[in-house]
Amino acid sequence: MASNRHLGRIIVLQTLYEQELRTEASDTTFSLDEVLQRNIDRYQQMLDDTSFVRRLVEGVSDQKDALDILLQPVAPEWPIDQIARMDRIILRIGLYELENEPDIPPKVVINEAVELAKAFGGDNSSKFINGVLGTLLKQKDDAKPKTKSKPKTIAKPKKTTSTKSKKPAKKE
Repeated sequence: MASNRHLGRIIVLQTLYEQELRTEASDTTFSLDEVLQRNIDRYQQMLDDTSFVRRLVEGVSDQKDALDILLQPVAPEWPIDQIARMDRIILRIGLYELENEPDIPPKVVINEAVELAKAFGGDNSSKFINGVLGTLLKQKDDAKPKTKSKPKTIAKPKKTTSTKSKKPAKKE
């Protein structure tokens, strides 16, 4: 269900946004599990795949620093902490999916991130998100070893000989 996954990504974005805000504010009462459960409960009538949502929240949260290291060289004029919070979180979600969700086509991941940016980011967020994730995908594709396969050749049909023996005609 594409729309179900889209809603799931919105829940992931809300949860990670709250995590970043409250952590930055040194909120010692913050619990990622509690916030995630609250956000899932809010949409439980419309959401079927909660495991997808949990996997994204936990993965992005656990790998935040590693994701930021991968993101920084792609937008060197923007230090990661100076990218708008919403854009930064959308980039992390998108990169996490590109790296860890092989069953989701990369173009779907990028499109979903762009849609989140259009809905929740600034005026230029969607272009920025598209550019950064597109570059990361290209780098990932370029890093894959290229296997050269020999061009397929079509075998020429063999000449067949008839099984009937041809007797020369008798001269009279």
